[in-house]
Amino acid sequence: MNIEEIKSKKTTKELLEFGMINIDKSSGPTSFDISDFVRKKLNLRKTSHFGTLDPKVTGVLPIALNRACKLTGYFLGEDKEYVGIMRIHEEISLEKIKNMIKNKFLGKITQMPPVKSSVKRQLRQREIKRFDLYEEEDKNILFEVECEGGTYIRKLLHDLGEELEVGAHMLELRRMRAGIFKEDTLVNLYDFEKAVEEYSEGKGNDKLLRDIIIPAEIVGEVYPIVEINNGNLKNIFTGKPIYKKDLKGPTKVKKDAEISVFCGGRFIGMYRVIKGKEIFAKAQFVLQPIK
Repeated sequence: MNIEEIKSKKTTKELLEFGMINIDKSSGPTSFDISDFVRKKLNLRKTSHFGTLDPKVTGVLPIALNRACKLTGYFLGEDKEYVGIMRIHEEISLEKIKNMIKNKFLGKITQMPPVKSSVKRQLRQREIKRFDLYEEEDKNILFEVECEGGTYIRKLLHDLGEELEVGAHMLELRRMRAGIFKEDTLVNLYDFEKAVEEYSEGKGNDKLLRDIIIPAEIVGEVYPIVEINNGNLKNIFTGKPIYKKDLKGPTKVKKDAEISVFCGGRFIGMYRVIKGKEIFAKAQFVLQPIK
């Protein structure tokens, strides 16, 4: 899939109808505030963000536009990467902290969401794939964490401090990656506003805005792409299943896998593979043509 080629074939209005913008969240506003700001500035029906960041946390915050909001759930569980500063409350060697991380805070861990969270407070298992410590200065330690989506970094540091019996808390945090969205595609709010102004204030210049919109077809970089032929599109767009005869060629995806379905470069929808006698997959979300 060539996402730039897909983008080049779309009008700006089409990108706004089914696109995403990777906002560089600043410290202060909530994730909802940022999402709503984007919606109002672009005069859209709806926007949604891919995973809440604390108001003080900065960095990668992908925002879905209009019909792309239907894809939000397909990105939420993706791995995240953070860089931040942890404050240790009492003197302790960096080596002891690293050993504790190695023994109890890598791999599968059990975590209770903090009191101020949007999810039910019950123990949950999350995977910490990397937890590296770097510089230390006056009990402040620079760290990086790569983890499963839904991991609370503030709680992770608090729990680490409890296990060490010295206490710890988070001073600063920045998200560097959320799934396939990284810092190389970030746009800050100033540049976002400038792009919107160029597009909407009678200047007729949509270049800056087009540059920052990511076609929502990028979901095909997260979920396996299955190509279908166009013979049954009329029924498929009404939510009918995809039959084996609709497939353009053989596919190796397993039963129960979630897939992104395309037809000649056109995104059709998200499906779950069932591999029945005749039916190959059932629809979860279909991007119907705009009439």
